[in-house]
Amino acid sequence: MTNTATASAAARLRWVLGLTSTAYFMVVLDSLVVVTALPKMQSDLHADVASLQWTVNSYGIAFAAGIITAAALGDRFGRRRVFNLGLALFTLSSAACAVAPGIGALVAARTAQGLGAAVVMPLSLTILATAFPPQRRGMIVGVYGGLAGLAVAAGPIVAGVVTERLDWHWIFWLNVPIGLVALVLGARLLPESHGAPQRLDLVGVVLVSGGVVALVWALVRGNEVGWSSPQILATLLAGLALLPAFAAWERKAAAAMVPARLMRNRVFALGTVTTFLMSGATFAAAFLVTQEFQLARGYSPISTGVRLLPFFGTPMLVSPLAGALCDRIGRRPIMLAGLTLQAAGYTWVAVRGSLATGWVEIVVALLVAGIGISMALPTVPTAVLNAVAEADVGKASGANYMAQRFGAVFAVAIASAVFAAHGHLGSPAGVSAGFRPALWSCVIFAVLAALTAVAITARASGTPAETPRADVLVAA
Repeated sequence: MTNTATASAAARLRWVLGLTSTAYFMVVLDSLVVVTALPKMQSDLHADVASLQWTVNSYGIAFAAGIITAAALGDRFGRRRVFNLGLALFTLSSAACAVAPGIGALVAARTAQGLGAAVVMPLSLTILATAFPPQRRGMIVGVYGGLAGLAVAAGPIVAGVVTERLDWHWIFWLNVPIGLVALVLGARLLPESHGAPQRLDLVGVVLVSGGVVALVWALVRGNEVGWSSPQILATLLAGLALLPAFAAWERKAAAAMVPARLMRNRVFALGTVTTFLMSGATFAAAFLVTQEFQLARGYSPISTGVRLLPFFGTPMLVSPLAGALCDRIGRRPIMLAGLTLQAAGYTWVAVRGSLATGWVEIVVALLVAGIGISMALPTVPTAVLNAVAEADVGKASGANYMAQRFGAVFAVAIASAVFAAHGHLGSPAGVSAGFRPALWSCVIFAVLAALTAVAITARASGTPAETPRADVLVAA
């Protein structure tokens, strides 16, 4: 009887790992496949570059704004229950993306999909971590995180195959059967758990989301309607007012998304800014390069995905090695070397990224940047999480991930504005003309990330020691 019960418990844990990892894989994959499919979507929907970036940014804004609130809702109402609601929203909105008749409907559906992803991402890890005993969490979270690397590496190729062999609509349809099966099994097999009930900082969510949307809207529309137009000036002023209002609110809110004590933590603050800049440079470069390879160089979606595999696939190989090396020589040198390589690789592409330069040279430059990113990915978040008190790890992790998503949103908006000011999507020459100036904006983000990382010390005054804790490793 005991052996039967043990076998049943082990099987249930395998289902927990499989279901949470599958949901996580879907969310990570979906944030990448759209980028490769954008040129085909642009052609079918007759969209301009401003509209195209909203298919990326609407997902990112909703994702970033909802992630901390979703974790708090799971603690209060049950993690399995809220996780399944988020998975249902993600699945239904994926179907809505697939049948969207125009760019406006697609952006609306992508916003809902981002909200669903914001629920699935933190709660899948929390459910997984609470289901397994502490002594097994390191290995289990390693498997879970490895799927993220696989999704990043496979995303462009999957998108290329689906877009070229079927249609871009199928990059969204693929989520539907997987999501439905995961919903049915999750309701039966995932364990329910609760955390300490927390008050929701809905005012903070509204202020930060409104500020980001206003600034991104101005960046997207500025070239089209004029930077001195009342519409642009009003939205810029609104964004510049809402974001400081968010910071002021967080200093006095009883249940702040980002408590004031975290803002005063030097390592946390600098590490979060580094995450914002590093992520922005990475996402904007991926957004630009996939367009350049398809619309300027004329490569198919599959060919683009295969050629860019060295860039997208490096985290799966390099990040584990960088994490292991950190244990020997410390995080700071790995972090700084990685961010410097990222900036160097993007600078190489910005200097040489014309149609006269062969794709092999561009991919080698992107490989340098990809190795750098992969070295920074395990080091920056872990330095941030190890710098805060044990009770603040959850909020610090959520804030760091929010910074990552908002960094991507801002960088894509800025790069697209620079692209629109110098080029257009109408011809290979027009794409190439906008590509290099836009890539320089990625260089600026990457250089600033390296500079902020220089200021991150291994241990700041008043912060905990760098000894990794189990809960920090799980959150990372």
